[in-house]
Amino acid sequence: MKKQFFALILFLIVCTAYTHEKSKRVKVDKFEFAQSQDPKKLDWYQDMSLGMYLYWTLDAQFGMVNAHSVIGGSKQYLEKYFNELPKTFNPKQFDPEWYARLAKLCGFKYIMIVAKNHNGFCMWDTKTTSFNVMNTPYGKDILKEFIDAIRKYNISVGIYFSPDDAYFQWQKGKEIRRIGDGYEPTTNKELFNYDVSQVDELIEKYNPDIMCFDSKRTTEISRYVLNVYPNIFITRPLLTTPEQSLSGIENNVSAYEAHYTIGNQWQYKATNDKNKTGTDLINLLIKIRSTGGTLLLAIGGPDADGLLPRDKDGLVRELGLWNFINDEAINDIRPWVVSHEDSIYFTCSKDKKTVYAFVTGEQWEKGKRNSITIKSIKSTENTEVEILGQSGNVLEYTLDADVKAKFWENNDGFHISSVRAQRLYNNNKWPNPVVIKISNIDKR
Repeated sequence: MKKQFFALILFLIVCTAYTHEKSKRVKVDKFEFAQSQDPKKLDWYQDMSLGMYLYWTLDAQFGMVNAHSVIGGSKQYLEKYFNELPKTFNPKQFDPEWYARLAKLCGFKYIMIVAKNHNGFCMWDTKTTSFNVMNTPYGKDILKEFIDAIRKYNISVGIYFSPDDAYFQWQKGKEIRRIGDGYEPTTNKELFNYDVSQVDELIEKYNPDIMCFDSKRTTEISRYVLNVYPNIFITRPLLTTPEQSLSGIENNVSAYEAHYTIGNQWQYKATNDKNKTGTDLINLLIKIRSTGGTLLLAIGGPDADGLLPRDKDGLVRELGLWNFINDEAINDIRPWVVSHEDSIYFTCSKDKKTVYAFVTGEQWEKGKRNSITIKSIKSTENTEVEILGQSGNVLEYTLDADVKAKFWENNDGFHISSVRAQRLYNNNKWPNPVVIKISNIDKR
């Protein structure tokens, strides 16, 4: 209790200081009450299905874990890390518009860019520290380049920021930690002031739509932003943000942001990586959307040269192709009354009159009729059924083929018989889930 009380007092003192500096924009008493976000902004965020996570910091040059190696690092290691790595950071082939174009093509609704990770290295032109991208051979504001390209393609901008700062601690001659008294903004007024000055700079220069604060203790920073910049939507820590697992996520939860990687590392991994398949990524997106969440996918790049590795690029495009066909089933939707029945997952329109059924766990052979049964749907006299992406009237190279979706209802449930008729690969095979749109229905 004493520590919590001390943290609260410290926070109010710091906030009072910032109120004096920013008196035209905020009143100190707001900090005591504004702890949740505007419901309209929450609704706006829940409409978005998919975010691209561009995890990139100084040590991507080695393809190693991002930033964490400095925690408990030796004196010799830290001197090399902080002094030598900036001298070789020069991603000459980095093309921010290429990433923005890829995101637009593949249906990503926002891009979350790492501005500062736990190492304290700033990927923007900042006045707060010399440990930034301008003091590297690259010498250009990467964050600005990214954001300018993202805005061009009308994609929402997210900024990731870690309040932990190893470089800040190193300069103070401290052992580098992430938890403990004096090592976190909650217990270190100087670090809190430093973080807030950087957050102010980021918001005022780049005007992001979304921010994510990644630390064990981020309440004070997020509350500061919530009050001073109320138009910004904050994911972590104000939303549930599970990493690499959906354990504990129940059906019909409120908006949440699920953080996942294509491989097994957040930033570029040079060797020993193991990628998810395209089908894995699509099924993951389906499961997240069926429970009201949004997938924030770390795509495994850029690498040391600024490029996205080809294996990751191919998987993003496979996800993008599926999204191109089925985007109406995952954007601007809400969870159905159940998230799934066995291997069939659901989303629905906001008025709950249209349901989208995702048939996972099986591959439908082109031209062959398949049947499914749904227990939670009840038909009306106006009910219609179709597979997204195809007309249901034509099967290539055949005449008079019966590929129309059909349905009937009895005591066993709502039954659908339908045919995958669209060719997406040369070999006519499509390993990914078929999505069936069922319009004008009631729930049972």
